[in-house]
Amino acid sequence: MAISFTGLGSGLQVSEIVGALVNAEKAPFEARLNRKEGSLTTDISAVGALKAALEKVQQSMTGLGDVDNYQKRTISGNDNFISLSSDKDAQPGGYSVKVNNLATEHKIMSSAFDAANPVGAGTMTLSSGDNSFDIAVSNTATLSEVRDAINNSKDNKSINATIITDDTGQRLVFSAQTSGVENQIKIAVADDDANNTDTLGLSRLAFDPAPAGVKNVSEVVAAVDASITIDGTVTVTSSTNEFKNVIDGVTITAKKAQGVDDDLSKLTVKENNNNIKAGLNGFIESYNELLELSKNLGKSGEDGAGVMAGDSLLRGVMSKLRQEITNSVDLGGGNSLSLSQLGVEADRYGKLSLDSERLDEQVKNDVDLVQQFFIDENKEEGGFAQSFDDLMNFYTKSDGLIQNRIDSKKEQISGIDDQRVSFARKMESLESRLYAQYNSMDLLVASLNSTSSYLQSQLDNMPGVVRKSK
Repeated sequence: MAISFTGLGSGLQVSEIVGALVNAEKAPFEARLNRKEGSLTTDISAVGALKAALEKVQQSMTGLGDVDNYQKRTISGNDNFISLSSDKDAQPGGYSVKVNNLATEHKIMSSAFDAANPVGAGTMTLSSGDNSFDIAVSNTATLSEVRDAINNSKDNKSINATIITDDTGQRLVFSAQTSGVENQIKIAVADDDANNTDTLGLSRLAFDPAPAGVKNVSEVVAAVDASITIDGTVTVTSSTNEFKNVIDGVTITAKKAQGVDDDLSKLTVKENNNNIKAGLNGFIESYNELLELSKNLGKSGEDGAGVMAGDSLLRGVMSKLRQEITNSVDLGGGNSLSLSQLGVEADRYGKLSLDSERLDEQVKNDVDLVQQFFIDENKEEGGFAQSFDDLMNFYTKSDGLIQNRIDSKKEQISGIDDQRVSFARKMESLESRLYAQYNSMDLLVASLNSTSSYLQSQLDNMPGVVRKSK
């Protein structure tokens, strides 16, 4: 009788067997982790979208909480002769403006010097406005060296020096950096020849703008203050071309003098409270986007459930928001105000819209009260905008409720990654152990098959054994 082990020995498919056994261990474990990771990732994505929408709503209220955005002034009347700007101190009204002349920078020029000859030794004291500085001139210094010493002086903050060359020689030109009478240039000279006012040596550069002052250099451009006339009666001057607060809260910059045939410039100041309507429209738009998102995240029914259906976080934040935007704020003195009174209306689905006529009426009747509603500077806790920001911060700040949830889910995902690494090591160990076991069995079966073959051969050679024909 033949002894055999069908399918064993050297014919054993060890790799396929080990692979099947390892995969049978892996499949349910990995499926469970993938489901858990997918759920966590979906939650992070949904909650992150909720946080971004809340931050947009929060940001939309920021402008309504800035006092500098209220009761601004709009000024018109910019033309070829004047440019205008205004602040909250400007009162509504209209004015005519005539630019009589622009401010000019003082400019003086010396007589001609030989380019190669020294100017003369001594000390020059140059001044313009509040700035004054000294220049020491050696007995070998040429006009160009005097120019360089002036321009390179670290104390010089007011005068530019340059040279003009004509057929008679070089002329040193002094230009004030700032316009106006108060910035006229004065050059006092201490001449080494002991005469500080004659037309010899360094004193040839002396100049005093005072009526009786020495004037050894020529005045090229007189220093003039700008001048404008308002409403045909009030004339004002400025060392620059800017007239600030000549009219309360208004800055007029003169650009060009008006001739006798030019029309007067007209400026008009109007009150501007557009920030309130713009701010509320921005808030309504962002809130409605949040509302739509929350409905999609929290929906449930035959059409399927949202990823945050039944989630207490979503229900809580939307409930708090609805309560906040319907609250009435006590402003003291028997006054109170709410978003509804400012024209913010909600339909039966909670979607907001703005009744512009109601808002315009409230602003027109008492813009101060509207401002107080949003920014109550009499209260430490502020007005509606501050209260709204505090509520949003509970959910949106970096250590707020939503971010804590996101961080927790990310930690769980990190834990899943650790589990995968640990499980992979376990599967490697199992695979190694199974390979060792099946390879050992394969060797054993191969040995048994060899023994079987030997015994069969011995039995076939024994006397009296009758062989069956094949």
